[in-house]
Amino acid sequence: MAQYDVVIIGGGPGGYNAAIRAGQLGLKAACVESRGTLGGTCLNVGCMPSKALLHASELFSAAGSEFATLGIEVAPKLNLPQMMKQKDDSVGQLTKGIEFLFKKNKVDWVKGHGRIAGAGKVEVTGADGQVTTLEAKNIVVATGSEPSSLPGVEVDQKRIVDSTGALALPEVPGHLVVIGAGIIGLELGSVWRRLGAKVTVVEYLDRITPGVDAEVAKAFQRALTKQGVEFKLGAKVTGAKASKKGVALTFEPVKGGDAETLEADYVLLAIGRRPFTNDLGLDTVGITPDKRGFIETDHWKTSAPGVWAIGDVTHGPMLAHKAEEEAVACIETLAGKAGHVNYGIIPGVIYTAPEVAWVGKTEEELKAEGRAYKVGKFPFIANSRAKINHETEGFAKVLADAATDEILGAHLIGPSVSEMIGEFCVAMEFRAASEDVARTCHPHPTRSEALRQAAMGVEGWTMQA
Repeated sequence: MAQYDVVIIGGGPGGYNAAIRAGQLGLKAACVESRGTLGGTCLNVGCMPSKALLHASELFSAAGSEFATLGIEVAPKLNLPQMMKQKDDSVGQLTKGIEFLFKKNKVDWVKGHGRIAGAGKVEVTGADGQVTTLEAKNIVVATGSEPSSLPGVEVDQKRIVDSTGALALPEVPGHLVVIGAGIIGLELGSVWRRLGAKVTVVEYLDRITPGVDAEVAKAFQRALTKQGVEFKLGAKVTGAKASKKGVALTFEPVKGGDAETLEADYVLLAIGRRPFTNDLGLDTVGITPDKRGFIETDHWKTSAPGVWAIGDVTHGPMLAHKAEEEAVACIETLAGKAGHVNYGIIPGVIYTAPEVAWVGKTEEELKAEGRAYKVGKFPFIANSRAKINHETEGFAKVLADAATDEILGAHLIGPSVSEMIGEFCVAMEFRAASEDVARTCHPHPTRSEALRQAAMGVEGWTMQA
């Protein structure tokens, strides 16, 4: 029986970061992963391949509709197999990078399905059916999440697909219907829209991107609508019937009314994700997930001694960077160090065009709390770099405490804002005031100046170009 200081079940962003950090701290560590490659959903069939297609499709769209404005005349032709190949090649390089880091930090990758088999024991069933037992002083559950299901909509990965299937469609759909107006659905829907598909988004709520600042969400919907995405909000999907040639999707108004049917080539089910906590042997150590499948934790400790849980199997945003933060903090805690995660400063990003990024409180949350706040806002159309680059859609918004001026939230929609939201994360980590950002020199001309101008706007001294 192999003995370890820590065995991590799951090789995604939470799992592999936990394993690497354990190795760095001198702990004997093993990571159990059933997939043929490390990296989990995010690297293999989530964050990374979707960004590869988002980038490629954005360039394709720009070549066809924007290059001429810059004096570049081209007639782009889509080579979908090559676009998919470059995506897969990039993912392959990243997974090999994790394998290298495992070897560098003396982490054992144990291939197979991991299952807790009582206190301090993990059974691993390999592809050949053989079972190996690992003994561990600590066990970390980092098994991530899987796409949520919807009654009446059966995913077959042929005509009705989830996010994994939508990353590998064999053709550009004539009509793609997306169920769910959240991050995953809108990102993948925008990929296929830019490549030529008609895209219709059906959403149960009366707005898109729940949880995103309402003003930003409205601007985001207007931007996507201008790009040709159609929205049917306040609509309840009642069924989807697939055939060899397409899908007939039926829905009805949430508030009542006549049912409608949409004929589509493909349907993407993207209504969220649920924790993957089935068949992990949690009951053998007395752990019972809640009714939604989440594992309750206290500073990543479960109710079972020596068993920890991080990432999507725990409450909070299902984001790779949240899992990475928890991974490091969890391992440092079990190693006797001080581990910490500031859950109030975990940013969110939607990698469409324009991009959307945010951190901290929304206006709706501050109003619900009864907290007095001030708003500073600056449009990208008044930003020199954005104007020169013909990328003027969107704005930056800063929310600050009315009395102390501490930054409470930042909400951005516009070009490359995914690369800019980190500035506010750092500022908020140090509990900076909006004036701190407003009086910090930013390089000119850059899009990041919009962040400073928005911060200046909190006290009303924005200087528009």
